[in-house]
Amino acid sequence: MSDMSAERRPAGELEAGVLAALWAADGPLTPGQVQTALGTRLARTTVTTILSRLHEKGATARVRSGRGYAYSPTEDAPGLRARRMHSELEKDEDRSTVLARFVSQLNDEDEELLRSLLGEDTG
Repeated sequence: MSDMSAERRPAGELEAGVLAALWAADGPLTPGQVQTALGTRLARTTVTTILSRLHEKGATARVRSGRGYAYSPTEDAPGLRARRMHSELEKDEDRSTVLARFVSQLNDEDEELLRSLLGEDTG
């Protein structure tokens, strides 16, 4: 029996790869096209499962393509990260403390950028 833990990928690596393939495409891709774009030995069923999960999370849109679907990303990479940050924030009832701790851990450049984005005078 082989050691499966040695073969496991970090959490989110497959989803990130699939999204990267979708972002690089000129239009929606079928699971087979994503599989080809990834250039990996992933089974088509694995790619289909990843695409379905991304669709359930709202990260992809899909349209009928033959008997299956073709997928496209709903947002670019920064938009997806922002959505994830909002999702994490919504998990906690004490939003003020979460935001305060987030801001307290920003480096000076990021804090200045955030102030700028919020329209605060930094001078």
